[in-house]
Parts: sequence; structure tokens; C-alpha cells
Amino acid sequence: MIRTFLDSGVLIAAARSLAPDGERALKFLDDPNRVFLTSPFVHLEVVPKAIFFKKRLERSFYDKYFKNAVWFRDVDKIELAAQTEAAKAGLGAMDALHLAAAHLSRADEFVTTEKPNKAIHRSSLVKVVYLFG
Repeated sequence: MIRTFLDSGVLIAAARSLAPDGERALKFLDDPNRVFLTSPFVHLEVVPKAIFFKKRLERSFYDKYFKNAVWFRDVDKIELAAQTEAAKAGLGAMDALHLAAAHLSRADEFVTTEKPNKAIHRSSLVKVVYLFG
């Protein structure tokens, strides 16, 4: 099984079925050879807005995803690893938190919609895969 941590942008694309983003994201989600990993920070990035804007189908999609994903919830460990990686690779706060959680979850890959020229691709914590690569 491939241990896959999805960035929030991948989940948003899949939930909203934004073509071609959504189509590619849904292929990852339909892969039976993957186990999906997540953290409270990914949840915080996507669920509250779906609730606020009353996007019931999107919320339902997220609920199903998070119910079936393997969570890493040790926020203190995530924060410590994120601080170090953010300083090392020049990452923004949320990217650092997501990558740290992926690393601590023993992810094989971190899938993102961030383009290859973005700082997230400088991280060495976990293999970063561009959704369109």
C-alpha cells in the first residue's frame, strides 16, 4: 500500500470536481493501492469553509474522506517538525505543518496542487508529488 498524504488543494479539487484538477485528484482517491493520511490541519483548511458556505455535497465528501483516512494528531510533534522544516526550506506555516504531519505519519508521498517552483517542493521530509506531474 502506498501511504499518501493529500494536500488540501487536492481535496478541494476532488470535492468540487474541478476539471482537470478534480479528475486527476479523484483518480488518486480511487486507487485501491493507497492508504490516505491526514491531520487536523488539513481538516481545518477545508471543512469549516464548506460548513460556512453551506456546501452540503462538499462537506459530505470531506466527511467521508476524513472518516476513512488515517489521522496523525500529535500537534506538539507536528509543530516541532514544522518549525524546523519551515526554517530549512523557507516554507509557509500551513505547508510546513502538512509536510511535518506527512513525515510523522510515515507517508510515502505528499501530493499537492502547488506548482514545482513553489517552496513546498524544496522539502526533504517526504517525497512531494505534483498532482499534474
